[in-house]
Amino acid sequence: MDHQHVTITDIKMPFFSMVIFMVKWAIASIPAFLILWFFGAIAFGLLGHFFVPQPI
Repeated sequence: MDHQHVTITDIKMPFFSMVIFMVKWAIASIPAFLILWFFGAIAFGLLGHFFVPQPI
């Protein structure tokens, strides 16, 4: 099989389309952030429960 190497040197995209793309990208990152925050909170809660000494 013959492989070809491709190098991208420029992407021509109108400014307004780029702005819309970046706004959609930012909005799409919100649910991802919330999911990561949720799993991080669970992880820190478990670590805190197992490694922080409790008062007697």
